[in-house]
Amino acid sequence: MERIVFQKLVEWKDSATRKPLILNGARQVGKTWLLEQLGKQYFKKVAYLVCRKNQTLKDVFSLDFDTDRILRALRALSGVDITPGDTLIVLDEVQDIPEAIESLKYFCEEAPEYHIAVAGSLLGISLHRDISYPVGKIDEINVYPLNFDEFLLAKGETEAYKLLKDKDFHTTNLIHEKYTDLLRQYYYVGGMPEAVKVYIETDGLQAVRNIQKAILNGYERDFSKHAPKDQIARIRLVWQTLPSQLFKENKKFIYGSIKHGARAKDFEIAIQWLVDAGLVYKVPLCKEVKLPLKVYEDPSAFKLFTLDLGLLGAMVGTEASQVLVKNDIFSEYKGGMTEQFILEEMKSHGEENIFYHKTDDGTRLEIDFLIQRNGKLLPIEVKAEGNVRANSLSNLLKQNPELHAIRYSMKPYIEQPQMTCYPLYAIQ
Repeated sequence: MERIVFQKLVEWKDSATRKPLILNGARQVGKTWLLEQLGKQYFKKVAYLVCRKNQTLKDVFSLDFDTDRILRALRALSGVDITPGDTLIVLDEVQDIPEAIESLKYFCEEAPEYHIAVAGSLLGISLHRDISYPVGKIDEINVYPLNFDEFLLAKGETEAYKLLKDKDFHTTNLIHEKYTDLLRQYYYVGGMPEAVKVYIETDGLQAVRNIQKAILNGYERDFSKHAPKDQIARIRLVWQTLPSQLFKENKKFIYGSIKHGARAKDFEIAIQWLVDAGLVYKVPLCKEVKLPLKVYEDPSAFKLFTLDLGLLGAMVGTEASQVLVKNDIFSEYKGGMTEQFILEEMKSHGEENIFYHKTDDGTRLEIDFLIQRNGKLLPIEVKAEGNVRANSLSNLLKQNPELHAIRYSMKPYIEQPQMTCYPLYAIQ
């Protein structure tokens, strides 16, 4: 399975300014596999140690941060003669030993010649436990579920991928239906590596759904294991009502939709826990369509998205026939699946600061996403299926002739004054 993010790991390995690496990402997105492949392809030796339920390893890092002593212990525990330059040190499930994360500061300062990488889920949670985060002393790479490009590569659709990468829209327009069919498959399977793997190997849709449900069950078990006891029930409520929030006309998160009388102060911690765990993405409201966007952020208003389109489908029980056969899957659920898809794609391509815009006055201006690119404001409109009547975006562009926007829909690629229209499968 080819992961585009893998190239970032190779660049880290070769960097002259390399620091210890933290691989961030939710459970089951492929962090361990990526590090295993890096070790297999680019190092003579790999010292792989699992931190989960490993009291001996915990004792190693809890004693002090003497890197010479720690390296001797890691050699003994892994059975690998760790030497600089040709050995990759991997600490997996590192969330169980936060002191190992803190030790990275000392590896950066005292033993920079060693390649050390750590991975784990719930790192955003673990790092809140009175552990000094090694700010400025580590490199970080975010790992997400497979995006649509990676899904194409996994299916062996290399030429289809190259056409999109080369922006050969004349040709992609000619095989629009092929891309639409592949996108339907992605809407059902999503990008969790295990789900993609079983789909590629067996074509088994029920097997895919069983894996998705197992992953969701694992996340719910994490709530009980790792969340503050007084927040577990609230975290579950937010998580379980997330699809209904996303599948309504107004996708702004409404606390009252969780339960009658719910207020922000009751659920703020629960939502932040899910964000820190990498299970949901928060897209805040931007009150003005102006730069810098962060200045005009309204943190009290936001949309919430989950981490994977396939998992979202499993949460609501979408039928395979509904996704793969029916013509309205892209517009189903008030376009919620399609907004989820675009948000995921932007995250996987490195967009961190993503906002939306909506006015409550008579203008009724609504922009699905706003980002800042190359010092310019970029409004993004998401239109499910072929419905591209977007009065909000048209009005915004009329009022701001210097703006250029992007529209994603199921229409083929076309360049217009002030707007580039891409099909959903060609997100740039």
